[in-house]
Amino acid sequence: MTQQTEIVVPSQRPPVMSTGIFGWLRANLFSTWYNALLTILIVYFLARIIPPIIEWAFINAHWGRQPSDVCRGEGLSGACWPLIADKWRLMIFGLYPYAEQWRPALAVALCVALLVFSGLRRFWNRKLFVVWAIGLIVMYTLMRGGILGLTPVPVENWGGLPLTLGLSVIGLALAFPVGIVLALGRRSDLPAIRMICVIYIELIRGVPLITVLFMASLLVPLFLPQDLTINKLLRAQIGFTMFAAAYLAEVVRGGLQAIPKGQYEAADSLGLSYWQKIRLIVLPQALRISIPPLVNTFIGFFKDTSLVIIIGLYDLLGAAKLAVTDAAWRGFYKEPYLVVALIYFAFCFSMSRYSQALEKRVNVGTRR
Repeated sequence: MTQQTEIVVPSQRPPVMSTGIFGWLRANLFSTWYNALLTILIVYFLARIIPPIIEWAFINAHWGRQPSDVCRGEGLSGACWPLIADKWRLMIFGLYPYAEQWRPALAVALCVALLVFSGLRRFWNRKLFVVWAIGLIVMYTLMRGGILGLTPVPVENWGGLPLTLGLSVIGLALAFPVGIVLALGRRSDLPAIRMICVIYIELIRGVPLITVLFMASLLVPLFLPQDLTINKLLRAQIGFTMFAAAYLAEVVRGGLQAIPKGQYEAADSLGLSYWQKIRLIVLPQALRISIPPLVNTFIGFFKDTSLVIIIGLYDLLGAAKLAVTDAAWRGFYKEPYLVVALIYFAFCFSMSRYSQALEKRVNVGTRR
């Protein structure tokens, strides 16, 4: 009987080009010849535009709180950040009285804190609705005043970031349940309910948001009694909510259609009623599937609040436009719009990243 000798192969390190930074570059940026060409073109494009931007924004820029004359000298080509130092209150708080701007600042901080608090899954219970109700009352009290020794401030002076957050957060919070009801109604077996929901959704989605805002601002008062008036901020909020509800209804309907038919049959076999089946089986799965388009819709409507300037409300972008109308700073418009773009990006990017993390958590049981 021959004795077999065991050959021991010494362990070796993986090739350098398949692990670490080189492996990542090869797998993601240089995997094929056209990916390599596209990577080279992008690097060349960034190398051409990034240095001039850095030079304009930092190297040749003016800083601090200085008069506008320092930015108008000959040969000066950098950013004029003294404009932001002089007009940042107008950009952030709009026409709100200067001495009372601590109130909208506190309202914004409270709103952001509630949004962060609501993003934590362990707080998803009925008490969260109570916390939001109390928070909205406190924010409205801070903004409006008239009680607790606070100076009354009319809604016509509200603007800037508080107005943008208020329109988007409150509007989407009200539109979301309405959109769910519309989506369920459009899939209803009752012809009358289905027809009403279809007409509403298609009618609202068939016109621009500007038209809806004009109708809410100009036509709604014509149908009200003469002794009843609604301020234009509330009219804009109603129009915004109606418009958002129609779009959210289609997103939720797409999630409902993606549910396998077997889920409905399984719920029926358990003897669940219609509303139990929708609440416990169908709707949670539909909303989980609809997370990406829902967040995309939220981001779009957060940015669409800038359209309220057409009815005389100065949101974040409108307040920035108002800031550059000052004759002393005329001609410097890049800096305010850049700051506003960064604020919009911060909120939209946060929503996008949170939706990705939420999607991973809720899809733990379905990932393959």
